[in-house]
Amino acid sequence: MRTLIVLALVGFGAQLVDGSLGMAYGVTSSTLLLAAGLTPASVSATVHLAEVGTTLASGFSHWRFGNIDWRVVGFMAVPGGIAAFFGANLLTVSGDAAAPAMSTILLLLGCYVVWRFLSIGGRRPSFRGRVPAGFLVPLAAVAGFMDAIGGGGWGPVGTPTLLASGRIAPRKVIGSIDTSEFVVSLGASAGFLLALGSQNINYGMVVALLIGGVAAAPLAAWLVRLLAPRILAIGAGGLIIITNARTLLNVDAVRSALPDAAPILLLAALAVLWAGALVWVIRREIADRRTAPARTEVRVPEKV
Repeated sequence: MRTLIVLALVGFGAQLVDGSLGMAYGVTSSTLLLAAGLTPASVSATVHLAEVGTTLASGFSHWRFGNIDWRVVGFMAVPGGIAAFFGANLLTVSGDAAAPAMSTILLLLGCYVVWRFLSIGGRRPSFRGRVPAGFLVPLAAVAGFMDAIGGGGWGPVGTPTLLASGRIAPRKVIGSIDTSEFVVSLGASAGFLLALGSQNINYGMVVALLIGGVAAAPLAAWLVRLLAPRILAIGAGGLIIITNARTLLNVDAVRSALPDAAPILLLAALAVLWAGALVWVIRREIADRRTAPARTEVRVPEKV
């Protein structure tokens, strides 16, 4: 019972981060289940079954708060679900070899997102245009496949890529990614049930993660609606940088070339820089909101 309560709390925290920043539910939950001794295939199956419920609740909540671009969902959901189905069946072939290359790409994307939203200075960002369908479909296929073989990847791949395009407001990116993940979770779950059967899945853990995630979904969607675009972008970008830097620092070749304390110090330095960037954009947003009413009160004199 104690383990299930802890899992429910983990599910709540993971969904709160995932629903408000567009990633981390799968990565957080998978890390804990792997530490508990489950096999990678069982871990990914358990997480994706729980995500069927959490992503449904999250999608409904984001819809109620107006955080969804349905065009993005329409182009990404089905290709992502199909790719996740095949990825689940291929999990017996380790995806570890692809992890460093994928993390390097995502780390660079995270840096670009943070730079993009810091480089505009005090100006509020604007979002124009559309992301082409020819880009959304292959992006969904890659993200869905990585999500199934890694226990989490739909958000970490999809969110920074769409943010980096600069064409969709961050809250719409997060809401659309979370909503389309429902279909991805269905595809992955079907693949795991077909490949593993139901006997290798701990349904108690699934229910615990599900309860925590469903409880956090409305709060996360409300936070996305409340927070300014640049705060969301810096929050998501910093999380992308730290999680992928951690993956790269855990690669054997990198760990052997660095002193023992170096990875912890590097991650701590990144966390401090991330916190500093968040403080800066929050202060800029507060300052802009204070001056906004004064700007609207300025009237142009009428011509006589």
